[in-house]
Amino acid sequence: MSYLVLDAVALAVLAVPFVFAARRWAGRGVLGRRLAALGVAAVALLVVTAVFDSLMIAAGLFTYDASALLGLHVGRAPVEDLAYPLGAVLLLPSVWELLGPATVPAGAAEPAEAAAVVPEDHRPARRTP
Repeated sequence: MSYLVLDAVALAVLAVPFVFAARRWAGRGVLGRRLAALGVAAVALLVVTAVFDSLMIAAGLFTYDASALLGLHVGRAPVEDLAYPLGAVLLLPSVWELLGPATVPAGAAEPAEAAAVVPEDHRPARRTP
């Protein structure tokens, strides 16, 4: 089995929870913002992966079976190696969303956008000198 087939199967499986999470985001009207944030995260992870995998391959820490590779590289890293950060971008926010509350109460702000307001009864007592 080639690395490309392995990556395609893994990304297809990881796309399933992502679809359910995206449906929740769309229902709350935040899908565009979530996808933009995930796009930024994906680019950052892809760059970091390409740089550090190239360094590790150059240092001889690991190798790939050349017969199982597509042949395209980013630096010294094969393009198949870039599927792992994409999988993380698909899976981690999806699991976070799906394990959280199913709905946000009416009139409540999104958790990431809620103001950090501490109610009076939870504030520490003021001490006067």
